[in-house]
Amino acid sequence: MPKAKRGIVPLRSWRHHEPQPLSLPVEYQQLMPPNDPPTMAIVTPSFNQGEFLGRTIESVLSQNYPRLEYIVQDGGSTDDSVEVIRFYETGLTKWVSAPDGGQADAIVKGFEKTSGELMGWVNSDDLLLPGALNAAANYLCEHPEIDVVYGHRILIDVEDREIGRWVLPPHCSRTLRWFDYVPQETLIWRRSLWDRVGGIDPDFRFALDWDLLLRFIDAGANFARLPRFMGGFRVHEEQKSHAWAQSVGKPEVKKLRQRHLGFAPSPSYVGVRCAKYLFSHIAYDGLYRAGMLRS
Repeated sequence: MPKAKRGIVPLRSWRHHEPQPLSLPVEYQQLMPPNDPPTMAIVTPSFNQGEFLGRTIESVLSQNYPRLEYIVQDGGSTDDSVEVIRFYETGLTKWVSAPDGGQADAIVKGFEKTSGELMGWVNSDDLLLPGALNAAANYLCEHPEIDVVYGHRILIDVEDREIGRWVLPPHCSRTLRWFDYVPQETLIWRRSLWDRVGGIDPDFRFALDWDLLLRFIDAGANFARLPRFMGGFRVHEEQKSHAWAQSVGKPEVKKLRQRHLGFAPSPSYVGVRCAKYLFSHIAYDGLYRAGMLRS
């Protein structure tokens, strides 16, 4: 395990160490699905991400999940995305390349083409790690009281090399009301919950996943963090920029806090209220790096 920079809080950094080959336990690939697997709907929204899209699609198809509905919803890309999609189209349930209203609209349109009992989306520059879908389906079948699952995250660079890991403590809905720490690419939920809350709000362009999670909480959903790495989050220059995050993301985050907390707290106040979770996260990360916590 590569060492993180000294003093780093992993959840507050997108690069923990120099690039290293990505390494995962062999048993991740060997995990089998449930005996009677529920249908799984996965959507990949995409626009001009041809450089990474093939690797995203491959990461989903290589899950070998037996009852997979996989939709690629492309927003009319002008790069080589369509050629990439066509290369994999025999493994896809459906794909579309046409103008849309952005990421949220693409996700909504993609899921409208599915009927899967379980749902999740993987952005066109991220990855599902081996066994992620089988792990989610097994857990949800064994725990009918749980509505939403997610796992740990590995940070990757443009060449799929590891540059960091998020090792998360058990789920805390109270903390999630203050800030979004859930790795979106690892998130799987029940369609009944999606239908209950009305799905994605297309008015959000940055905090759409946090908005969905908060409405899940308000609907009484039960969450579980699975003790394994489930997704790879790619860090690269073409991501939503810092400037865009400030101009679009910051107002959306403020709007959600105002709506769900009743006021818009300062970042320092959020830090104080979430200190217990952050300390727990640092402890879990330390135990993992010391080889005392298996994932």
